[in-house]
Amino acid sequence: MTSSENLGRYRRQRPSLWQLWLAMLDIWALAAWGVLLITYWLNGKLSLLIHPNYFLLVMSTGIVLLILAALKGFQLISQLRSRSSGPITLVPMGQHMSWFPPGWSSGLLIITAILGLLIEPKVFTSQTAIQRGVTESLAITRSQPQSFRSASKPEERSLIEWIRTLNVYPEPDAYKGQKVNVQGFIVYPPNLPSQYLLITRFVITCCAADAYPVSLPVKLKGNRNAYKPDTWIEVQGQMITETLNNKRQLTIEANSIKEIPEPANPYNY
Repeated sequence: MTSSENLGRYRRQRPSLWQLWLAMLDIWALAAWGVLLITYWLNGKLSLLIHPNYFLLVMSTGIVLLILAALKGFQLISQLRSRSSGPITLVPMGQHMSWFPPGWSSGLLIITAILGLLIEPKVFTSQTAIQRGVTESLAITRSQPQSFRSASKPEERSLIEWIRTLNVYPEPDAYKGQKVNVQGFIVYPPNLPSQYLLITRFVITCCAADAYPVSLPVKLKGNRNAYKPDTWIEVQGQMITETLNNKRQLTIEANSIKEIPEPANPYNY
């Protein structure tokens, strides 16, 4: 039997329920991920997952996926309607190589999208910060010196601006006595006395997977047990130089510590 005869025989066959099910799974997978991406964008959760520079790309991708799902749906409906007027069968919507049996890939994508809609993204905690490398040696961070506009007054610098300033000129004595007013969440520093805590922020360069913590140590007047880890605080004080674990390091001597609400966007970029 020639290839043309095989093709004609294939087109005269009626589609099975399994073929219809596989085609519908593909449509649902496209629609589910389109809805997921747009939902994250609408409810503001996208900022917990990705850098703002990629918001437009994510939103556009969600819209494109919904358009593809609609086109696939119209194609499927038109093919099903054609059955009533003749022996035309459902033509496969696409062929691709897969390690999974037919339908499994689309099923996994649907399940993942549903879980993404049901489970809200969470802000990274102090435990994550410690796991990703927060130590008492904080003047050297993974954020590379880059062009930035620092506040003219030291007390107007954010925590990230202080870290970048230290990357450019890491001599701690150069900042002694300067006023500080920064915000971040609390991390208990390993290997330091209970008189110290770290004020910390996460920095995203691309997405949450590459987020890393930057911190400055804070010297307290009392014990840090009065402040719970992961609490967001605003610290006011002045810069001093402390020798921590045999290393001179810029440290905030706190005059005032005030608990603040977690910001809508807890990350820096």
